Amino acid sequence: MAAILTDLTKTVVAGVILAVVLFIVYYVMQGYTGADFGVFFFRWLHVLSAVMWIGLLWYFNFVQIPSMPKIPDDQKPAISKVIAPAALFWFRWAAMATIITGLIVAGMNGYIIEAIAIGIADNDPKHAMIGIGMWLGAIMWANVWFVIWPNQKKVLGMVEASAEEKTAAARTAMLFSRTNTLLSIPMLFAMVAAQNLF
Repeated sequence: MAAILTDLTKTVVAGVILAVVLFIVYYVMQGYTGADFGVFFFRWLHVLSAVMWIGLLWYFNFVQIPSMPKIPDDQKPAISKVIAPAALFWFRWAAMATIITGLIVAGMNGYIIEAIAIGIADNDPKHAMIGIGMWLGAIMWANVWFVIWPNQKKVLGMVEASAEEKTAAARTAMLFSRTNTLLSIPMLFAMVAAQNLF
């Protein structure tokens, strides 16, 4: 077991194998309906992506940002040169995967227009709630790709910037990351409420 758990690729492959086993259990007990399973599969990918995205968002805001002032200056390059670039890679692509799979799920379920219109078109509270969640997620996604990531590239030295520009970029990235943390709470409420309260 240690051979699997000490290698991330093997750990992920083992997780996928266990998910396939669960699919086989579903298939044997329930039978397979392609359309129903397709919607479920993309919802599962949506949740999986969202867990990584929001998990990393909360890591940055609850762990990395508050801890940076406590880290000795000679150790900070380990964060800025190794950990942060890797975390930001998974962060931004998890955001992209979450948006894409969410739109696919909404399209497959036939409520994408109603949700984008926040339920105004059909006066449906479920569509209003899922629409609010989708719009909050879209704002968060835009913040990641068009504000946080470009500013982090300056902070991490991936693009040339003066010391003053790096300081300003760090503050901007932090404020928009905090904005996403704030929005993540009602966004998750709206998404879960749409599935369970209506």
